This record gives sequence, structure tokens and C-alpha cells, in this order.
Amino acid sequence: MSRQSILEAIRKNKPETIAAPAPYSSVKSDTDTITAFRTSVERAGGTVQQLSSRNEIAAAVQQHYPQASIVADFVHHPSNSHQNLLHDAASIEVTVLEGQLGVAENGAIFLHESDCVNRALPFITHNLVLVLDKSKLVHDMHDAYATIDTMKEGFGVFIAGPSKTADIEQSLVIGAHGAKSLLVLLA
Repeated sequence: MSRQSILEAIRKNKPETIAAPAPYSSVKSDTDTITAFRTSVERAGGTVQQLSSRNEIAAAVQQHYPQASIVADFVHHPSNSHQNLLHDAASIEVTVLEGQLGVAENGAIFLHESDCVNRALPFITHNLVLVLDKSKLVHDMHDAYATIDTMKEGFGVFIAGPSKTADIEQSLVIGAHGAKSLLVLLA
């Protein structure tokens, strides 16, 4: 069979082109964006708490994790004060990190590498708290990628809910590949 006949057969059997779906557009106002984001995070197994100010972060973490003895708060404290903790990162019970933006469509929160302090930290901690400025919520992934500076750093990650898998004997396991819980604090 010649090259030309192969190409003609492909053209003849090519499916019709269809338009891409419209971007997520059920979110119309800031209130709707917060509600949609909360619903998406909760659907993924996380918790959202709206704060009046950033001064309430420590109290909210204490309220949600009263038994935690090793809390690494990278929002309020410079990362160099936690260098010893990072040597034994698996012992950190609660890690508090700053998120760059949140996506109402799916509840995902984006972090640059520098926000993670260490690439493994959001995945090795037992419980993850992400602090997010409510003005940094976007409607969908189209808006998220239009907002993110992908050239800023070499690594970035979207986190949506606590880690879970049902690969093992089709039984749901929480925390198999990362944090067992996700608390999002909207400030």
C-alpha cells in the first residue's frame, strides 16, 4: 500500500470535528465562587473554613487538630525555623502552607515549589492545611492556567482533597499517597 493511499484512507475515515465544551460557567459572582469552591473541596473529602482575618489561622488549626503536637506552620513562621523538622518530615502531624489559587470547578489549590517548602512536604504530612486568600479563587482550570506563571518555578502542584485510593482490593484507603485530611482556610 502506498503512502498516498494510506493518507486517503485516513482522511476518508476521519471522524467529524466537534466543538470543545464551553468552560465551566455556573459561577456568576464572588459568593457563588466561594460556595462552588467549598462544595468541590467537600466533595473531594476536604473541609473549608472561612476566616474573618489571617489572625485566626492558628486558632482554626488548633480547633481542627487539638491533639497534634508537631505542627509546622510555614505561613506564620519563616521556613528556616523548621529546618530540623524537615529532616524528619514524616513526623509532622499538621503542615500549614499558603496556596496560590483555588479552583471552584474542582476544589483544587495550586502551590508553587516555594510554597511547598519541600516538594514532598504536602504529601508526607499527616494532615494538610492550606491557607488561601478568597480573592484568589478562579472559576475553572482555564482561568487557573491563565493566571499561573508556569515559568516562575520548575515545579507546581494542584492539590484537591486528602489522598485516597481504592486500588488495594477495591477498598477505600485515606492517606495512602499523602495527607489523611485537608483543611482549607479561606482568609
